[in-house]
Amino acid sequence: MTLGRKGSRRISVDGTDYRWRLRRRPTYIQALCWSPCTCAVEHADRPGTTLVVTTNQPHMGNWCAREATSVHPSDVANAIRCALRQGWVPAQAGSPFHLDQSAGFSPRP
Repeated sequence: MTLGRKGSRRISVDGTDYRWRLRRRPTYIQALCWSPCTCAVEHADRPGTTLVVTTNQPHMGNWCAREATSVHPSDVANAIRCALRQGWVPAQAGSPFHLDQSAGFSPRP
């Protein structure tokens, strides 16, 4: 499954172009701060396996007024490099590749 072009942003990492996207609105459990924000990344020209990155931040649109920082392109670039080192092959078809960077996230008390 590929990312929709609408709402996605391009990023170039080490000479390769990718597209990444965050959900505009949080899921129900993200809105309640029970789970962290996630983003999806794919190869820009040959979409294959989607990278799903779980951050250590709550979603910016959470309902709990919990402070959250936005996901920056540099964060996405670092996640892409980490996933590539762990074996993500973006142009090859397959199941989503999950990268868990949620260490330090604590659900809403």
